[in-house]
Amino acid sequence: MALDAANDPAWEQAEGVPSLSDPFIQKYLSGRDALVEQEKKQRSDRVFRENLSPTAAEACAIVDQIRFEEQQTLWTKDYEDTLVRQHVDVFPGMMFSLAKDRMEKSKLWKIVSKMPKGALLHCHLEAMVDLDWALEEAFALDGVCITSDGPLSSPIERLKTGFSFTYSTTAAKERVSIWADTYAPNTPIPITTAADSFSDGGRKGFIEWIRSRTTITSEEHLKHHEGPNEAWRKFLSCFPILGSLIYYEPIYRKFIRKLCQQLLDDGVNYVDMRSAFYTPYRCAGQDEFDKDYFNMLEHMDDEIEKFKASAEGKGFWGARMIWTTIRAFDKRAVIKSMKQCIEMKLEFPNLIAGYDLVGQEDLGRPLQDLAPELFWFRKTCAESGVDIPFFFHAGETLGDGDSIDENLFDAILLGTRRIGHGFSLYKHPLLIDMVKEKRILIESCPVSNEVLRLCGSIMSHPLPALLARGVPCSLCNDDPTILGQGVMGMSHDFWQALQGWENLGLAGLGSLAENSVRWASFEDYTAKEWVQDVKDGTMGKGVRAERLKEWIGKWEKFCAWVVDEYGVDENLEPSE
Repeated sequence: MALDAANDPAWEQAEGVPSLSDPFIQKYLSGRDALVEQEKKQRSDRVFRENLSPTAAEACAIVDQIRFEEQQTLWTKDYEDTLVRQHVDVFPGMMFSLAKDRMEKSKLWKIVSKMPKGALLHCHLEAMVDLDWALEEAFALDGVCITSDGPLSSPIERLKTGFSFTYSTTAAKERVSIWADTYAPNTPIPITTAADSFSDGGRKGFIEWIRSRTTITSEEHLKHHEGPNEAWRKFLSCFPILGSLIYYEPIYRKFIRKLCQQLLDDGVNYVDMRSAFYTPYRCAGQDEFDKDYFNMLEHMDDEIEKFKASAEGKGFWGARMIWTTIRAFDKRAVIKSMKQCIEMKLEFPNLIAGYDLVGQEDLGRPLQDLAPELFWFRKTCAESGVDIPFFFHAGETLGDGDSIDENLFDAILLGTRRIGHGFSLYKHPLLIDMVKEKRILIESCPVSNEVLRLCGSIMSHPLPALLARGVPCSLCNDDPTILGQGVMGMSHDFWQALQGWENLGLAGLGSLAENSVRWASFEDYTAKEWVQDVKDGTMGKGVRAERLKEWIGKWEKFCAWVVDEYGVDENLEPSE
Protein backbone atom coordinates (compact mmCIF):
# COMPACT_ATOMS: atom_id res chain seq x y z
CA MET A 1 0.00 0.00 0.00
CA ALA A 2 2.88 2.33 0.70
CA LEU A 3 4.08 1.90 -2.85
CA ASP A 4 0.60 2.63 -4.23
CA ALA A 5 0.38 5.76 -2.15
CA ALA A 6 3.79 6.89 -3.31
CA ASN A 7 2.64 6.70 -6.93
CA ASP A 8 -0.77 8.31 -6.30
CA PRO A 9 -1.14 11.56 -8.31
CA ALA A 10 -3.60 12.90 -5.76
CA TRP A 11 -1.11 12.32 -2.96
CA GLU A 12 1.66 13.98 -5.01
CA GLN A 13 -0.55 17.01 -5.64
CA ALA A 14 -1.49 17.23 -1.98
CA GLU A 15 2.18 17.09 -0.95
CA GLY A 16 3.17 19.64 -3.59
CA VAL A 17 5.48 17.25 -5.44
CA PRO A 18 5.94 18.56 -8.99
CA SER A 19 5.07 16.43 -11.99
CA LEU A 20 7.49 15.50 -14.75
CA SER A 21 5.21 17.42 -17.11
CA ASP A 22 5.54 20.68 -15.15
CA PRO A 23 7.24 23.37 -17.29
CA PHE A 24 10.17 24.01 -14.94
CA ILE A 25 10.90 20.25 -14.65
CA GLN A 26 10.72 20.00 -18.43
CA LYS A 27 13.10 22.96 -18.69
CA TYR A 28 15.53 21.21 -16.34
CA LEU A 29 15.33 17.97 -18.34
CA SER A 30 15.83 19.87 -21.59
CA GLY A 31 18.95 21.54 -20.20
CA ARG A 32 20.19 18.21 -18.89
CA ASP A 33 19.77 16.56 -22.30
CA ALA A 34 21.55 19.48 -23.96
CA LEU A 35 24.48 19.02 -21.58
CA VAL A 36 24.71 15.32 -22.44
CA GLU A 37 24.70 16.13 -26.15
CA GLN A 38 27.30 18.86 -25.65
CA GLU A 39 29.67 16.36 -24.05
CA LYS A 40 29.10 13.82 -26.83
CA LYS A 41 30.33 16.37 -29.36
CA GLN A 42 33.84 15.77 -27.98
CA ARG A 43 33.73 12.05 -28.80
CA SER A 44 36.14 10.63 -31.36
CA ASP A 45 33.25 9.02 -33.25
CA ARG A 46 31.18 12.23 -33.55
CA VAL A 47 31.94 12.93 -37.20
CA PHE A 48 31.30 9.32 -38.18
CA ARG A 49 27.91 9.40 -36.45
CA GLU A 50 26.95 12.71 -38.02
CA ASN A 51 27.61 11.31 -41.48
CA LEU A 52 25.67 8.05 -41.19
CA SER A 53 23.54 7.28 -44.21
CA PRO A 54 19.80 6.74 -43.60
CA THR A 55 20.31 2.98 -43.98
CA ALA A 56 23.24 2.95 -41.54
CA ALA A 57 21.29 5.05 -39.04
CA GLU A 58 18.39 2.59 -39.24
CA ALA A 59 20.78 -0.35 -38.77
CA CYS A 60 22.28 1.31 -35.69
CA ALA A 61 18.81 1.84 -34.19
CA ILE A 62 17.92 -1.80 -34.84
CA VAL A 63 21.09 -3.01 -33.15
CA ASP A 64 20.38 -0.76 -30.15
CA GLN A 65 16.97 -2.41 -29.84
CA ILE A 66 18.39 -5.94 -30.13
CA ARG A 67 21.03 -5.10 -27.54
CA PHE A 68 18.34 -3.85 -25.14
CA GLU A 69 16.19 -6.95 -25.69
CA GLU A 70 19.09 -9.32 -25.07
CA GLN A 71 20.02 -7.47 -21.89
CA GLN A 72 16.52 -8.21 -20.61
CA THR A 73 16.47 -11.84 -21.71
CA LEU A 74 19.77 -13.51 -22.59
CA TRP A 75 21.79 -11.80 -19.85
CA THR A 76 19.68 -12.73 -16.86
CA LYS A 77 19.46 -15.73 -14.55
CA ASP A 78 16.15 -16.58 -16.18
CA TYR A 79 18.24 -17.89 -19.09
CA GLU A 80 19.05 -21.35 -17.72
CA ASP A 81 22.61 -22.59 -18.19
CA THR A 82 25.67 -23.75 -16.26
CA LEU A 83 26.43 -20.25 -15.00
CA VAL A 84 23.14 -20.18 -13.14
CA ARG A 85 23.71 -23.63 -11.67
CA GLN A 86 27.13 -22.46 -10.49
CA HIS A 87 25.49 -19.43 -8.83
CA VAL A 88 27.44 -16.96 -10.97
CA ASP A 89 25.79 -13.58 -11.44
CA VAL A 90 24.77 -13.02 -15.05
CA PHE A 91 24.91 -9.55 -16.58
CA PRO A 92 25.83 -7.85 -19.87
CA GLY A 93 29.55 -7.11 -19.98
CA MET A 94 30.48 -9.88 -17.55
CA MET A 95 33.97 -11.42 -17.58
CA PHE A 96 34.98 -12.66 -21.01
CA SER A 97 35.68 -16.30 -20.22
CA LEU A 98 32.30 -16.61 -18.49
CA ALA A 99 30.43 -14.75 -21.23
CA LYS A 100 32.03 -16.32 -24.32
CA ASP A 101 29.69 -19.30 -24.82
CA ARG A 102 26.59 -17.21 -24.16
CA MET A 103 27.65 -14.34 -26.42
CA GLU A 104 28.12 -16.76 -29.33
CA LYS A 105 24.41 -17.71 -29.06
CA SER A 106 23.18 -14.13 -29.37
CA LYS A 107 21.76 -12.12 -32.26
CA LEU A 108 24.42 -9.49 -31.62
CA TRP A 109 27.07 -12.15 -32.23
CA LYS A 110 25.60 -12.98 -35.64
CA ILE A 111 25.57 -9.27 -36.47
CA VAL A 112 29.10 -8.54 -35.24
CA SER A 113 30.48 -11.66 -36.95
CA LYS A 114 29.35 -10.25 -40.31
CA MET A 115 30.57 -6.73 -39.66
CA PRO A 116 33.42 -5.43 -41.86
CA LYS A 117 36.17 -4.79 -39.30
CA GLY A 118 38.68 -3.15 -41.60
CA ALA A 119 42.25 -3.75 -40.44
CA LEU A 120 43.77 -5.64 -37.51
CA LEU A 121 46.57 -3.39 -36.29
CA HIS A 122 47.80 -5.23 -33.20
CA CYS A 123 48.38 -8.97 -33.05
CA HIS A 124 51.28 -11.32 -32.41
CA LEU A 125 51.95 -13.95 -35.05
CA GLU A 126 52.68 -16.88 -32.75
CA ALA A 127 49.37 -16.33 -30.92
CA MET A 128 47.21 -16.38 -34.07
CA VAL A 129 47.35 -20.16 -34.46
CA ASP A 130 44.32 -22.39 -34.93
CA LEU A 131 45.74 -24.92 -32.48
CA ASP A 132 43.62 -27.94 -33.49
CA TRP A 133 44.49 -27.40 -37.13
CA ALA A 134 48.21 -26.94 -36.42
CA LEU A 135 48.40 -30.12 -34.36
CA GLU A 136 46.64 -32.12 -37.07
CA GLU A 137 49.20 -30.81 -39.57
CA ALA A 138 52.00 -31.83 -37.22
CA PHE A 139 50.54 -35.33 -36.77
CA ALA A 140 50.44 -35.74 -40.56
CA LEU A 141 54.10 -34.79 -41.10
CA ASP A 142 56.99 -37.21 -40.66
CA GLY A 143 59.71 -35.94 -38.38
CA VAL A 144 57.71 -33.58 -36.16
CA CYS A 145 58.74 -34.27 -32.55
CA ILE A 146 58.15 -33.04 -29.04
CA THR A 147 61.01 -32.43 -26.65
CA SER A 148 60.99 -31.48 -22.99
CA ASP A 149 63.33 -30.01 -20.38
CA GLY A 150 62.68 -33.10 -18.26
CA PRO A 151 60.32 -36.04 -17.73
CA LEU A 152 56.59 -35.29 -17.90
CA SER A 153 55.72 -38.21 -15.66
CA SER A 154 53.47 -36.46 -13.11
CA PRO A 155 50.64 -33.89 -13.23
CA ILE A 156 52.83 -31.20 -11.66
CA GLU A 157 55.62 -31.82 -14.19
CA ARG A 158 53.13 -31.66 -17.06
CA LEU A 159 51.90 -28.38 -15.62
CA LYS A 160 55.25 -26.64 -15.19
CA THR A 161 58.05 -28.30 -17.18
CA GLY A 162 59.11 -26.50 -20.34
CA PHE A 163 58.64 -28.27 -23.66
CA SER A 164 58.54 -27.46 -27.34
CA PHE A 165 58.14 -28.97 -30.78
CA THR A 166 61.01 -29.66 -33.13
CA TYR A 167 61.85 -31.58 -36.31
CA SER A 168 64.22 -34.49 -36.68
CA THR A 169 64.47 -37.51 -38.94
CA THR A 170 67.59 -38.86 -37.29
CA ALA A 171 67.51 -38.14 -33.54
CA ALA A 172 63.89 -39.05 -32.82
CA LYS A 173 63.44 -41.88 -30.30
CA GLU A 174 60.22 -43.83 -30.87
CA ARG A 175 60.85 -46.30 -28.04
CA VAL A 176 61.46 -43.64 -25.40
CA SER A 177 58.52 -42.26 -23.41
CA ILE A 178 58.44 -38.58 -22.56
CA TRP A 179 55.90 -39.51 -19.85
CA ALA A 180 58.35 -41.77 -17.99
CA ASP A 181 60.79 -40.89 -15.20
CA THR A 182 63.58 -42.36 -17.35
CA TYR A 183 63.15 -39.73 -20.08
CA ALA A 184 66.40 -37.87 -20.75
CA PRO A 185 65.95 -34.08 -21.11
CA ASN A 186 65.76 -32.69 -24.67
CA THR A 187 65.31 -36.09 -26.33
CA PRO A 188 63.04 -35.64 -29.38
CA ILE A 189 60.05 -38.00 -29.40
CA PRO A 190 57.79 -38.30 -32.49
CA ILE A 191 54.63 -36.33 -31.79
CA THR A 192 52.41 -39.23 -32.79
CA THR A 193 54.21 -41.55 -30.37
CA ALA A 194 53.92 -39.04 -27.53
CA ALA A 195 50.27 -38.27 -28.26
CA ASP A 196 49.09 -41.85 -28.60
CA SER A 197 50.88 -42.90 -25.41
CA PHE A 198 49.49 -40.00 -23.34
CA SER A 199 48.22 -41.65 -20.17
CA ASP A 200 45.13 -39.47 -19.72
CA GLY A 201 43.06 -40.09 -22.85
CA GLY A 202 45.57 -40.78 -25.59
CA ARG A 203 45.72 -38.35 -28.52
CA LYS A 204 42.55 -36.48 -27.49
CA GLY A 205 43.90 -36.00 -23.98
CA PHE A 206 47.26 -34.94 -25.41
CA ILE A 207 45.60 -32.19 -27.46
CA GLU A 208 43.73 -30.97 -24.39
CA TRP A 209 46.99 -30.91 -22.44
CA ILE A 210 48.67 -28.86 -25.17
CA ARG A 211 45.72 -26.48 -25.11
CA SER A 212 46.01 -26.08 -21.34
CA ARG A 213 49.69 -25.14 -21.75
CA THR A 214 49.10 -22.65 -24.57
CA THR A 215 45.97 -20.89 -23.28
CA ILE A 216 45.14 -18.85 -20.23
CA THR A 217 42.35 -21.07 -19.01
CA SER A 218 39.04 -19.82 -17.64
CA GLU A 219 40.14 -20.77 -14.13
CA GLU A 220 43.40 -18.83 -14.51
CA HIS A 221 41.55 -15.84 -15.98
CA LEU A 222 39.26 -15.60 -12.96
CA LYS A 223 42.09 -15.59 -10.37
CA HIS A 224 42.42 -11.80 -10.27
CA HIS A 225 43.74 -11.95 -6.72
CA GLU A 226 46.99 -13.38 -8.12
CA GLY A 227 47.67 -10.14 -10.00
CA PRO A 228 49.00 -9.41 -13.51
CA ASN A 229 52.51 -10.83 -12.99
CA GLU A 230 51.25 -14.36 -12.46
CA ALA A 231 49.01 -14.13 -15.55
CA TRP A 232 51.96 -12.83 -17.56
CA ARG A 233 54.15 -15.75 -16.47
CA LYS A 234 51.67 -18.17 -17.99
CA PHE A 235 51.12 -15.89 -20.99
CA LEU A 236 54.80 -15.66 -21.90
CA SER A 237 55.31 -19.41 -21.48
CA CYS A 238 52.83 -20.05 -24.32
CA PHE A 239 54.77 -18.26 -27.08
CA PRO A 240 57.80 -20.61 -27.38
CA ILE A 241 55.48 -23.63 -27.57
CA LEU A 242 53.24 -22.12 -30.25
CA GLY A 243 56.19 -20.71 -32.16
CA SER A 244 57.99 -24.05 -32.21
CA LEU A 245 54.83 -25.67 -33.61
CA ILE A 246 54.43 -23.33 -36.59
CA TYR A 247 58.02 -22.31 -37.40
CA TYR A 248 58.66 -25.30 -39.65
CA GLU A 249 58.24 -24.50 -43.34
CA PRO A 250 55.63 -27.12 -44.36
CA ILE A 251 53.34 -26.04 -41.49
CA TYR A 252 54.31 -22.37 -41.59
CA ARG A 253 53.39 -21.81 -45.24
CA LYS A 254 49.94 -23.33 -44.70
CA PHE A 255 49.57 -21.39 -41.45
CA ILE A 256 50.12 -18.04 -43.16
CA ARG A 257 47.51 -18.87 -45.81
CA LYS A 258 45.06 -20.10 -43.16
CA LEU A 259 45.63 -17.02 -41.03
CA CYS A 260 44.81 -14.74 -43.96
CA GLN A 261 41.68 -16.77 -44.70
CA GLN A 262 40.49 -16.70 -41.09
CA LEU A 263 40.97 -12.95 -40.89
CA LEU A 264 39.06 -12.42 -44.11
CA ASP A 265 36.25 -14.69 -42.88
CA ASP A 266 36.04 -12.53 -39.74
CA GLY A 267 35.69 -9.31 -41.71
CA VAL A 268 39.35 -8.26 -41.60
CA ASN A 269 40.91 -7.15 -44.90
CA TYR A 270 44.40 -6.20 -43.74
CA VAL A 271 46.72 -6.99 -40.83
CA ASP A 272 49.84 -5.49 -39.27
CA MET A 273 51.47 -8.43 -37.49
CA ARG A 274 54.18 -8.48 -34.85
CA SER A 275 56.70 -11.21 -34.13
CA ALA A 276 59.46 -11.28 -31.54
CA PHE A 277 61.83 -13.11 -33.91
CA TYR A 278 62.96 -15.22 -30.99
CA THR A 279 61.88 -18.79 -31.82
CA PRO A 280 64.16 -20.22 -34.56
CA TYR A 281 62.81 -21.15 -38.00
CA ARG A 282 63.52 -24.31 -39.98
CA CYS A 283 63.14 -24.95 -43.70
CA ALA A 284 61.60 -28.13 -45.09
CA GLY A 285 63.76 -31.23 -44.70
CA GLN A 286 66.48 -29.40 -42.77
CA ASP A 287 67.68 -30.68 -39.40
CA GLU A 288 69.36 -27.35 -38.65
CA PHE A 289 67.63 -24.07 -37.78
CA ASP A 290 68.10 -21.06 -40.07
CA LYS A 291 70.81 -18.64 -38.99
CA ASP A 292 68.49 -15.66 -39.57
CA TYR A 293 64.86 -14.98 -40.47
CA PHE A 294 65.29 -14.43 -44.21
CA ASN A 295 63.54 -17.67 -45.16
CA MET A 296 60.75 -17.11 -42.69
CA LEU A 297 59.98 -13.66 -44.13
CA GLU A 298 60.41 -14.84 -47.72
CA HIS A 299 57.94 -17.66 -47.15
CA MET A 300 55.53 -15.28 -45.42
CA ASP A 301 55.71 -12.77 -48.25
CA ASP A 302 55.24 -15.53 -50.81
CA GLU A 303 52.16 -17.02 -49.14
CA ILE A 304 50.51 -13.63 -48.56
CA GLU A 305 50.86 -12.76 -52.24
CA LYS A 306 49.59 -16.18 -53.30
CA PHE A 307 46.56 -15.80 -51.09
CA LYS A 308 45.78 -12.32 -52.43
CA ALA A 309 45.97 -13.68 -55.97
CA SER A 310 43.70 -16.67 -55.21
CA ALA A 311 39.93 -16.87 -55.62
CA GLU A 312 39.42 -17.33 -51.87
CA GLY A 313 41.66 -14.33 -51.15
CA LYS A 314 39.63 -11.89 -53.21
CA GLY A 315 39.20 -8.70 -51.22
CA PHE A 316 42.16 -9.31 -48.92
CA TRP A 317 44.31 -6.19 -49.00
CA GLY A 318 47.45 -7.74 -47.56
CA ALA A 319 49.63 -8.03 -44.47
CA ARG A 320 52.84 -6.47 -43.20
CA MET A 321 55.18 -7.16 -40.31
CA ILE A 322 56.19 -4.87 -37.45
CA TRP A 323 59.60 -6.13 -36.34
CA THR A 324 59.76 -6.50 -32.58
CA THR A 325 62.48 -6.96 -29.99
CA ILE A 326 61.89 -8.32 -26.51
CA ARG A 327 62.13 -5.31 -24.22
CA ALA A 328 63.83 -7.25 -21.42
CA PHE A 329 66.91 -7.90 -23.59
CA ASP A 330 70.21 -6.26 -22.70
CA LYS A 331 71.82 -3.63 -24.90
CA ARG A 332 73.87 -6.07 -26.98
CA ALA A 333 70.84 -8.26 -27.77
CA VAL A 334 68.66 -5.24 -28.60
CA ILE A 335 71.27 -3.85 -31.02
CA LYS A 336 71.63 -7.27 -32.65
CA SER A 337 67.87 -7.44 -33.22
CA MET A 338 67.81 -3.89 -34.57
CA LYS A 339 70.55 -4.77 -37.06
CA GLN A 340 68.51 -7.78 -38.22
CA CYS A 341 65.49 -5.53 -38.63
CA ILE A 342 67.39 -3.14 -40.88
CA GLU A 343 68.85 -6.02 -42.91
CA MET A 344 65.39 -7.54 -43.43
CA LYS A 345 63.91 -4.15 -44.33
CA LEU A 346 66.49 -3.89 -47.10
CA GLU A 347 65.59 -7.41 -48.27
CA PHE A 348 61.79 -7.07 -47.86
CA PRO A 349 60.96 -3.36 -48.10
CA ASN A 350 57.25 -3.97 -48.70
CA LEU A 351 56.86 -6.47 -45.86
CA ILE A 352 58.60 -4.74 -42.93
CA ALA A 353 56.35 -1.89 -41.80
CA GLY A 354 57.91 -0.70 -38.55
CA TYR A 355 59.62 -1.44 -35.25
CA ASP A 356 58.42 -2.13 -31.69
CA LEU A 357 59.52 -3.61 -28.36
CA VAL A 358 57.39 -6.30 -26.74
CA GLY A 359 57.04 -8.27 -23.53
CA GLN A 360 55.62 -7.37 -20.14
CA GLU A 361 56.17 -3.66 -19.64
CA ASP A 362 56.13 -3.93 -15.84
CA LEU A 363 59.15 -6.26 -15.81
CA GLY A 364 60.91 -5.05 -18.97
CA ARG A 365 63.18 -2.11 -19.66
CA PRO A 366 61.28 1.18 -19.97
CA LEU A 367 61.65 3.20 -23.17
CA GLN A 368 63.61 5.84 -21.25
CA ASP A 369 66.28 3.23 -20.52
CA LEU A 370 66.19 2.07 -24.15
CA ALA A 371 66.64 5.61 -25.52
CA PRO A 372 70.33 5.14 -26.51
CA GLU A 373 69.52 2.04 -28.57
CA LEU A 374 66.48 3.71 -30.16
CA PHE A 375 68.47 6.79 -31.22
CA TRP A 376 71.19 4.48 -32.55
CA PHE A 377 68.54 2.62 -34.53
CA ARG A 378 67.16 5.81 -36.04
CA LYS A 379 70.65 7.00 -37.04
CA THR A 380 71.60 3.61 -38.52
CA CYS A 381 68.35 3.46 -40.49
CA ALA A 382 69.15 6.83 -42.03
CA GLU A 383 72.69 5.70 -42.88
CA SER A 384 71.26 2.54 -44.47
CA GLY A 385 68.77 4.48 -46.57
CA VAL A 386 65.64 3.05 -44.90
CA ASP A 387 62.83 4.59 -42.88
CA ILE A 388 61.42 2.24 -40.22
CA PRO A 389 58.83 4.04 -38.07
CA PHE A 390 57.97 3.21 -34.48
CA PHE A 391 54.72 1.53 -33.40
CA PHE A 392 55.37 1.23 -29.67
CA HIS A 393 53.61 -0.79 -27.00
CA ALA A 394 53.11 1.68 -24.14
CA GLY A 395 50.87 2.11 -21.12
CA GLU A 396 49.96 -1.59 -20.82
CA THR A 397 50.15 -1.24 -17.05
CA LEU A 398 48.22 -0.38 -13.91
CA GLY A 399 50.93 2.07 -12.86
CA ASP A 400 50.43 5.80 -12.47
CA GLY A 401 53.52 7.97 -12.73
CA ASP A 402 56.08 5.20 -12.42
CA SER A 403 58.72 4.55 -15.10
CA ILE A 404 56.49 2.00 -16.84
CA ASP A 405 53.47 4.27 -17.06
CA GLU A 406 55.80 6.98 -18.36
CA ASN A 407 56.58 4.86 -21.42
CA LEU A 408 53.66 6.81 -22.88
CA PHE A 409 55.68 10.04 -22.68
CA ASP A 410 58.66 8.46 -24.43
CA ALA A 411 56.54 6.76 -27.10
CA ILE A 412 55.00 10.09 -28.07
CA LEU A 413 58.29 12.03 -27.92
CA LEU A 414 60.02 9.36 -30.03
CA GLY A 415 57.42 9.77 -32.76
CA THR A 416 55.36 6.59 -32.51
CA ARG A 417 52.61 6.47 -35.12
CA ARG A 418 50.33 4.30 -33.03
CA ILE A 419 50.37 3.15 -29.40
CA GLY A 420 49.81 -0.49 -28.55
CA HIS A 421 47.26 -0.79 -25.71
CA GLY A 422 47.64 2.68 -24.15
CA PHE A 423 45.70 1.33 -21.17
CA SER A 424 46.96 3.97 -18.72
CA LEU A 425 46.69 6.91 -21.14
CA TYR A 426 43.38 8.06 -19.64
CA LYS A 427 45.31 9.21 -16.54
CA HIS A 428 47.31 11.77 -18.57
CA PRO A 429 45.33 14.81 -19.77
CA LEU A 430 48.33 16.46 -21.43
CA LEU A 431 49.26 13.30 -23.33
CA ILE A 432 45.66 12.88 -24.44
CA ASP A 433 45.84 16.32 -26.04
CA MET A 434 49.19 15.48 -27.65
CA VAL A 435 47.91 12.17 -29.03
CA LYS A 436 44.96 13.97 -30.62
CA GLU A 437 47.14 16.76 -32.00
CA LYS A 438 49.71 14.38 -33.46
CA ARG A 439 47.01 12.01 -34.74
CA ILE A 440 48.37 8.96 -32.91
CA LEU A 441 45.99 6.00 -32.82
CA ILE A 442 45.52 3.74 -29.78
CA GLU A 443 45.51 0.02 -30.66
CA SER A 444 43.10 -1.07 -27.93
CA CYS A 445 42.83 -4.75 -26.95
CA PRO A 446 40.00 -5.05 -24.39
CA VAL A 447 39.87 -8.85 -24.06
CA SER A 448 43.65 -9.01 -23.69
CA ASN A 449 43.65 -6.34 -20.98
CA GLU A 450 40.95 -8.19 -19.08
CA VAL A 451 42.47 -11.67 -19.31
CA LEU A 452 45.88 -10.29 -18.29
CA ARG A 453 44.19 -8.74 -15.24
CA LEU A 454 44.45 -5.05 -15.97
CA CYS A 455 40.68 -4.76 -15.52
CA GLY A 456 37.96 -6.97 -14.09
CA SER A 457 35.71 -6.94 -17.14
CA ILE A 458 34.86 -4.86 -20.20
CA MET A 459 32.81 -2.62 -17.90
CA SER A 460 35.91 -1.28 -16.16
CA HIS A 461 38.07 -0.87 -19.27
CA PRO A 462 39.33 2.69 -19.91
CA LEU A 463 38.67 2.79 -23.67
CA PRO A 464 35.33 4.64 -23.23
CA ALA A 465 37.21 7.41 -21.39
CA LEU A 466 39.55 7.82 -24.37
CA LEU A 467 36.70 7.80 -26.89
CA ALA A 468 34.84 10.41 -24.84
CA ARG A 469 37.92 12.64 -24.93
CA GLY A 470 38.21 12.39 -28.71
CA VAL A 471 41.21 10.03 -28.87
CA PRO A 472 41.35 7.97 -32.10
CA CYS A 473 41.27 4.23 -31.31
CA SER A 474 40.80 0.88 -32.97
CA LEU A 475 39.90 -2.56 -31.62
CA CYS A 476 42.43 -5.41 -31.84
CA ASN A 477 42.54 -9.02 -30.64
CA ASP A 478 46.23 -9.16 -29.59
CA ASP A 479 46.74 -12.91 -28.89
CA PRO A 480 43.53 -14.88 -29.57
CA THR A 481 45.04 -18.38 -29.28
CA ILE A 482 46.36 -17.70 -25.78
CA LEU A 483 43.60 -15.42 -24.52
CA GLY A 484 40.70 -17.66 -25.49
CA GLN A 485 39.04 -15.83 -28.38
CA GLY A 486 39.84 -18.64 -30.81
CA VAL A 487 39.51 -18.46 -34.58
CA MET A 488 36.98 -15.59 -34.65
CA GLY A 489 39.17 -13.45 -32.46
CA MET A 490 38.25 -9.97 -33.68
CA SER A 491 34.50 -10.57 -33.34
CA HIS A 492 34.88 -11.21 -29.61
CA ASP A 493 36.51 -7.85 -28.95
CA PHE A 494 33.93 -6.08 -31.12
CA TRP A 495 31.07 -7.87 -29.36
CA GLN A 496 32.42 -7.13 -25.89
CA ALA A 497 32.71 -3.43 -26.72
CA LEU A 498 29.23 -3.28 -28.24
CA GLN A 499 27.57 -5.04 -25.31
CA GLY A 500 29.64 -3.43 -22.58
CA TRP A 501 29.35 0.30 -23.32
CA GLU A 502 26.08 2.17 -23.67
CA ASN A 503 27.62 5.13 -25.51
CA LEU A 504 29.19 3.04 -28.27
CA GLY A 505 26.52 1.25 -30.29
CA LEU A 506 26.95 0.01 -33.84
CA ALA A 507 27.93 3.50 -35.01
CA GLY A 508 30.76 3.58 -32.49
CA LEU A 509 31.94 0.16 -33.67
CA GLY A 510 31.85 1.43 -37.24
CA SER A 511 34.00 4.40 -36.29
CA LEU A 512 36.57 2.14 -34.62
CA ALA A 513 36.70 -0.06 -37.73
CA GLU A 514 37.08 2.95 -40.01
CA ASN A 515 39.92 4.19 -37.79
CA SER A 516 41.73 0.89 -38.26
CA VAL A 517 41.76 1.43 -42.03
CA ARG A 518 42.74 5.09 -41.68
CA TRP A 519 45.77 4.23 -39.51
CA ALA A 520 46.88 1.00 -41.25
CA SER A 521 50.42 0.96 -42.67
CA PHE A 522 49.51 -0.19 -46.17
CA GLU A 523 52.81 1.12 -47.54
CA ASP A 524 55.80 3.22 -46.46
CA TYR A 525 55.20 6.88 -45.62
CA THR A 526 57.45 9.64 -44.35
CA ALA A 527 56.35 11.12 -41.04
CA LYS A 528 54.83 14.12 -42.84
CA GLU A 529 53.09 11.94 -45.44
CA TRP A 530 51.67 9.70 -42.71
CA VAL A 531 50.01 12.56 -40.80
CA GLN A 532 48.67 14.17 -43.98
CA ASP A 533 47.36 10.86 -45.32
CA VAL A 534 45.57 10.10 -42.06
CA LYS A 535 44.11 13.60 -42.03
CA ASP A 536 42.94 13.45 -45.66
CA GLY A 537 41.13 10.12 -45.29
CA THR A 538 38.89 9.44 -48.28
CA MET A 539 39.85 12.83 -49.75
CA GLY A 540 43.42 11.66 -50.29
CA LYS A 541 44.87 10.27 -53.48
CA GLY A 542 46.75 7.16 -52.34
CA VAL A 543 46.11 3.59 -51.27
CA ARG A 544 44.68 4.63 -47.91
CA ALA A 545 41.95 6.71 -49.51
CA GLU A 546 41.00 3.84 -51.81
CA ARG A 547 40.88 1.37 -48.93
CA LEU A 548 38.71 3.73 -46.89
CA LYS A 549 36.27 4.09 -49.78
CA GLU A 550 36.19 0.32 -50.18
CA TRP A 551 35.55 -0.17 -46.46
CA ILE A 552 32.70 2.37 -46.52
CA GLY A 553 31.12 0.37 -49.34
CA LYS A 554 31.37 -2.78 -47.22
CA TRP A 555 29.91 -0.92 -44.22
CA GLU A 556 26.90 0.30 -46.21
CA LYS A 557 26.27 -3.19 -47.58
CA PHE A 558 26.50 -4.61 -44.06
CA CYS A 559 24.06 -2.01 -42.68
CA ALA A 560 21.62 -2.84 -45.48
CA TRP A 561 21.89 -6.52 -44.47
CA VAL A 562 21.12 -5.64 -40.84
CA VAL A 563 18.02 -3.73 -41.93
CA ASP A 564 16.84 -6.52 -44.24
CA GLU A 565 17.53 -9.28 -41.72
CA TYR A 566 16.30 -7.69 -38.52
CA GLY A 567 14.39 -4.54 -39.43
CA VAL A 568 10.95 -5.95 -40.24
CA ASP A 569 10.34 -7.43 -36.82
CA GLU A 570 13.05 -7.44 -34.15
CA ASN A 571 11.20 -10.24 -32.34
CA LEU A 572 11.61 -12.69 -35.20
CA GLU A 573 14.55 -15.04 -35.15
CA PRO A 574 17.01 -14.33 -38.03
CA SER A 575 16.57 -16.56 -41.03
CA GLU A 576 19.16 -19.26 -41.43
